[in-house]
Amino acid sequence: ETQAFCKLSGIITEADTDWSIEALRPYVSHVLDVFGPDRIMWGSDWPVARLRDAYDTWFDKAQTLTAHLDAAARSRIFGGTARAFYGLET
Repeated sequence: ETQAFCKLSGIITEADTDWSIEALRPYVSHVLDVFGPDRIMWGSDWPVARLRDAYDTWFDKAQTLTAHLDAAARSRIFGGTARAFYGLET
């Protein structure tokens, strides 16, 4: 098992120009299975992601892609993992 962390970001800029949530779902699911919420941190990939979507809509879609997770897991992905990784937790 790896101790690596994964940033869930640039996925939309690597997808087709007409990407959809459903097209990304298997990839996000795989990342979740391999790394788990304690080693995944969401990133906007801004400003590069603007080639495919606006910041706020990409954030909303990332929320949708993780909506099946419990609140603790989502909290880790959307802030907690980054705080721990970068040593920002008090």
